Amino acid sequence: MEKGNVLFITVDQMAAEVLDGPLAAHMDTPNIDRLAASGTTFTKHFTVTVPCGPARASLLTGLYAMNHRAIRNGTPLARHNATVATEARKAGYEPLLFGYSDIAPDPEGIDPEDPVLNTYEGVAPGFRELVEMRMDHGLEWPGYLRAKGYDFALESDGPIADVFRPTAQSGNAPKPRDPALYDAADSDTAYLTDRTLTALNIRRDAPWFAHLTYIRPHPPLVAPAPYNMMVDPKRLPAPQRDQPDHPFIDAWFSAPASRGLYWGFDGDCAGMEDAIAADLRAVYLGLVAEVDHHLGRVLDWLEETGQADRTLIVLTADHGEMLGHKRMWGKESVFDPALKVPLIIREPRAGKTGQKVAALTESVDVTPTILDWIGVTVPDAMDGQSLLPLTGGEAPARWRGAVLHEVEFGHPHNPTRFQNVLGLTTNQAHASILRDTRWKYVHFGGGVPPMLFDLENDPQEARDLAGDPAYADTLLRMARRLIDRMTERRDRRLTQHSIGT
Repeated sequence: MEKGNVLFITVDQMAAEVLDGPLAAHMDTPNIDRLAASGTTFTKHFTVTVPCGPARASLLTGLYAMNHRAIRNGTPLARHNATVATEARKAGYEPLLFGYSDIAPDPEGIDPEDPVLNTYEGVAPGFRELVEMRMDHGLEWPGYLRAKGYDFALESDGPIADVFRPTAQSGNAPKPRDPALYDAADSDTAYLTDRTLTALNIRRDAPWFAHLTYIRPHPPLVAPAPYNMMVDPKRLPAPQRDQPDHPFIDAWFSAPASRGLYWGFDGDCAGMEDAIAADLRAVYLGLVAEVDHHLGRVLDWLEETGQADRTLIVLTADHGEMLGHKRMWGKESVFDPALKVPLIIREPRAGKTGQKVAALTESVDVTPTILDWIGVTVPDAMDGQSLLPLTGGEAPARWRGAVLHEVEFGHPHNPTRFQNVLGLTTNQAHASILRDTRWKYVHFGGGVPPMLFDLENDPQEARDLAGDPAYADTLLRMARRLIDRMTERRDRRLTQHSIGT
């Protein structure tokens, strides 16, 4: 079989609802639609953990968080874990990273003064970083802007770098819909795409493997013209605000959160004005539209250079975004808007186009799928399964009936609002979630009461049924299923081997 190319695209913090939900009708994504028309869309796809670092660790290792244990931004990924890149090298590929992977390195054997330990935004093992595009510690794109004559400070006292300061109009204070200080042609999204196409164009005569990771629509929510004004906020549906009555909700709103959401935000999500929320949702959609535009440039290049028919394309997101639902913003949550993400796979050998698959799929399935396509044996340790049978129209006989999520809410050095309000230790501040097509069970550590949602009758997750005696059997059944899943999938790196017997 001819060796093909791999284009693995991750869009940061893109909620599934912008492509398949109430917001989808208010913006155009012609290039994502074009990719979907030529591939397979997975309509019930979920990340297995949040936020960025843990989500990408699961995405790139095929492991649940309970197995890779890189459970928060800055928690190292142990060096023994295989990644899609380390395994792709076994098939002769040099995996190229265009953007960032947010993987903190294993500090064992590294001197404490080594600068690699100064940032959590490290490079996942096996990748060669060609374009450095890091949110908190990136210098390449800001250096490009400086060379173009843009004026901004390199350091910022607040949670948002100065490069993301909107350009205030007529002497007013900056507002979310004011344009970014840079032109659209010089944005981070444009710059990353330019550099990627330049690097791939010289490599097009031999098989290549590219991991292209867009920062947008990750906050700070600021967009260059015309994307800042592309969507009319007054026409957007309001976020769903109903909240279940639960201690987790009280803890979530007990202190400022998501202060990096936009320039000047004080972190008071509960007190956010409706007009501001609408503006933010509009800017978010504008940033998605910008990514879509540049994705179109990549698809055009594949077609123009004759590579489209020999390139596996995977488009997904590391995690979603609450977008004001339940008055929450960001991804530090247990609710579906933060966990449900897009997944589109165009497999040129499949012969199926434009199909939609409703099977429950997880982010840990992406790496096994890519490895399967390039002909590499999937390591025993990986928790995911190849999706190639599904892209080919087959229905595996024993596909999973539920998805697993794990979320950490603690910190070993700086106690979080969840630890403070709920009286939890670092190791107790977590949630494990099992979700099937109807029921969603959320188990919290440290004796915090669980939550149970009937998604068939309450898709907005507004009514917690865990304390209702009528649902006691369902609660127990889901808890048992969660224990079974976590027991079955405990670290399997060596459990399929037996020495001396």
